[in-house]
Amino acid sequence: MTKFGYNTILAHSGEEAVALSRRENGRIDLIILDMVMPGMDGLTAYERLKEINPKVKVILSSGYSLTGGVKEILDKGCDEYIQKPFSLSQLSLITRELLDKKADS
Repeated sequence: MTKFGYNTILAHSGEEAVALSRRENGRIDLIILDMVMPGMDGLTAYERLKEINPKVKVILSSGYSLTGGVKEILDKGCDEYIQKPFSLSQLSLITRELLDKKADS
């Protein structure tokens, strides 16, 4: 599926995101991860996704404030945080900045 000029893959759970990341074998440049997902929390999913591809950029999306699990993921190196509710333009800006940063490095 292509959205806003990006090829996108939708995962319905943390487990599915991890499986897709393994299958894509490093071809995923950016992941938008929710703090609360079916079957696997955001922290566990983040850790497993970074084990598969340490260079993948991750945007954490959550309705929670910058405490607890959100802070823990950010402390572990998550690239960006966007608090719900957010606009498509906010998400688009963060996405572009992260992908441009990857291209520059």
